[in-house]
Amino acid sequence: MEVSGLKSKLVGQLVDENYVHAYVLFYFGIRFEEYSAFTLEQACRDKGLQVEQVVRELESPTHLREAELPLISYPIDLIIEYLKHSHFLFIKHKLPYIAKLVEGFKAATKEYHAIERDLKIVFPLFVEDFIHHIYEEEDTLFRYIKALDRASKGFYIPTRLYQLMERCSVQKFAVEHDVHDDEMQGIRKITNDYEVNADAPLRMKVIYNELKDFEKSLITHARIENEILFPKAMMLETKVKQIFVERIRFN
Repeated sequence: MEVSGLKSKLVGQLVDENYVHAYVLFYFGIRFEEYSAFTLEQACRDKGLQVEQVVRELESPTHLREAELPLISYPIDLIIEYLKHSHFLFIKHKLPYIAKLVEGFKAATKEYHAIERDLKIVFPLFVEDFIHHIYEEEDTLFRYIKALDRASKGFYIPTRLYQLMERCSVQKFAVEHDVHDDEMQGIRKITNDYEVNADAPLRMKVIYNELKDFEKSLITHARIENEILFPKAMMLETKVKQIFVERIRFN
């Protein structure tokens, strides 16, 4: 789309055409409901923004798709850094944005009162549990795999590594990870699998689209862990165990 076309469109129209636009505008300080009757150019002028910069962000991809990355060929330390970066984006960007949308949702009709109420109760609980799970994963699983990676390269203290491997197991982490693979089941139930009527409020459409997109990201994230990280970590763990066997044999 030409820049001039975007500049002259109403903010509400831009969001209605592509709900992802609401996310971009949000981080420029433009709330789509507050500025829905403004053209993009007018909204940018009111906020003191360069409209050309906002247009560039609206037209650019919001993220690089995982399918475009050769993650299977990455060394395990880079895979962990990639996953930690995803965690950062989830916790610091996506979830606060969706939380703001849910918090400000006001159902105009009785038809949506129950959904508003349930989302405002369940979503904060989901966020709290999700963040706890993420930090726990980084403090246990990722730290263990990094220790294995260092050990495979000869950097380890035998007694500490032995004690760590006595406490931890990649297989155990993988089994526990399966429990968290469907964290959004309750939200899907509330939203009837994100089904929304054409006449639903625009904010509700944006919320449902963001929740659906976030769940897709979680599914992809879990697939990377289950199909790439865990198999690599299990091979690494086996290699380190073999190092111990060889060390004992020659002592």
